[in-house]
Amino acid sequence: MTLKALGLNCTLVPSPKPSSSQKLLDQLFAALRKRDVVTDSVRLVDLDIKAGVSHDEGDGDDWPDVRRRIMDADILVVVTPIWVGQPSSIAKRVLERMDAILGDIGDDGRYPTFGKVAMVGVVGNEDGAHHVSAELYQGLADFGFTIPAGSSAYWVGEAMGSTNYIDLDETPEPVARSIETLASNAAHLAGVLKASNYPAPLKGG
Repeated sequence: MTLKALGLNCTLVPSPKPSSSQKLLDQLFAALRKRDVVTDSVRLVDLDIKAGVSHDEGDGDDWPDVRRRIMDADILVVVTPIWVGQPSSIAKRVLERMDAILGDIGDDGRYPTFGKVAMVGVVGNEDGAHHVSAELYQGLADFGFTIPAGSSAYWVGEAMGSTNYIDLDETPEPVARSIETLASNAAHLAGVLKASNYPAPLKGG
């Protein structure tokens, strides 16, 4: 049984510039690949993800392809920087565009995302990692994703400091441990759900 993970890098920094979010995403992917998960990612700032709450906002909108890749994956990994104590505007746009999933709930009460696992990673040199994780995990749970046990993987530097995650020569041990725990639990959970997904919650489904 092959599991697939898609990573959404919600940095505000376009390619090919270095990205702390990409560094954390790459580390999460390395931990997932140790558990035989196939990985793929996209840096959303490089695309035209239009504002809106539908699956397709018209000519030039790159979200439909991103959505297709999300639906093809068993694990969704969302990594965002912290800006003003908040997820990046791109991460928030991801949640806004995912709102259309609620219109796809079947008559039996099943979400098209049932069986998919969500992971969150957060980086920043200011406070707010728990708040950002809470915002993203709440939205992803509302849209039918399952959240693995344990913390999100995050790193925050000194408040108002100039050091970014990408500047670190070594990954702090607590961060490395949380990366391994999150990846292990997500891969296990995705395997369980792929083998036996949630039942239809409504009678007659």
